[in-house]
Amino acid sequence: MRIVVFGAGGVGGYFGARLAAAGEEVGFIARGAHLEALRAHGLRILSPLGDVTVTPAAVSADPAALARTFGPPDLVLFSVKLYDVESAAQAIVPLLGPETAVLALQNGVDAEGRIAARIGAERVVGGVAYISSTIEAPGVIRHFNRAAKLSFGEMDGRTSPRLEAFAAAGTRAGFAAELVPDIERALWEKFVFLASFAGVSALLRRAIGPIMGDPDTKSFFSDALHEVATLAQARGIALTPGLVPRQLAMAAAMEPDFTASMARDLARGNRIEIEGLSGSVVRLGLQAKVATPVHRAIYASLKLHAGGVGAA
Repeated sequence: MRIVVFGAGGVGGYFGARLAAAGEEVGFIARGAHLEALRAHGLRILSPLGDVTVTPAAVSADPAALARTFGPPDLVLFSVKLYDVESAAQAIVPLLGPETAVLALQNGVDAEGRIAARIGAERVVGGVAYISSTIEAPGVIRHFNRAAKLSFGEMDGRTSPRLEAFAAAGTRAGFAAELVPDIERALWEKFVFLASFAGVSALLRRAIGPIMGDPDTKSFFSDALHEVATLAQARGIALTPGLVPRQLAMAAAMEPDFTASMARDLARGNRIEIEGLSGSVVRLGLQAKVATPVHRAIYASLKLHAGGVGAA
């Protein structure tokens, strides 16, 4: 397949590199020092599943320039942060051929609709990434554990040749590539955990071990999970029975020093995704008349940090 990774960070960079190493034709949109490192030295993955360095088929900061040299891709791995969704969706327009699909890999539950408003709903594919990874240095992605999975599906639940082809490419690349019939449920089941853990970890400035080890903070985290699960059900999402207890058990089994990416961004003074995580929980809760006091507290405590250091 011909694939463009738009947002070559911890998620897009990892999966794009694995696909390139397996022989897929992969181009990258990146910027700054990361872009220059990709041009000069390729993209390096440091992972418990095996290190790899790949030379991208094409790399650019400009989607229009990449389109001229690379041609229209079969699929765009769209892996930008939630706060960049609208601008990035507009920016990818020059890349799109008549049949190009755009696989959204954002953390929230509304990115697909926001992207569709700019490029057309027929192009947009829902996706969920299960991975902990980050840019360790320009041109270097650090993968922290053995989890590396993409779940994806058409928004209307149908099976499509384009996603069957991508699932086969992912399998060749050595990561779990799961084509699911109900991507909305998958998005919300991840959102239950991610919005809650990101918010609690960032608010408390603590990793999962201390949070789960203290009865008060564990209860706070559990309440956050239940709020989002209740919200999902109020919106008609058929969550898997027993989801929250399983997620708490998963949290207890994690490496104790594991932190959410939003907590790491906050510590570095970077922009954070609070609007699309706890902020979305609060807004959707108001619409559905579901009380969300834990996420309201998280959102109120962190929203002034949304723009990073120096933000008004």
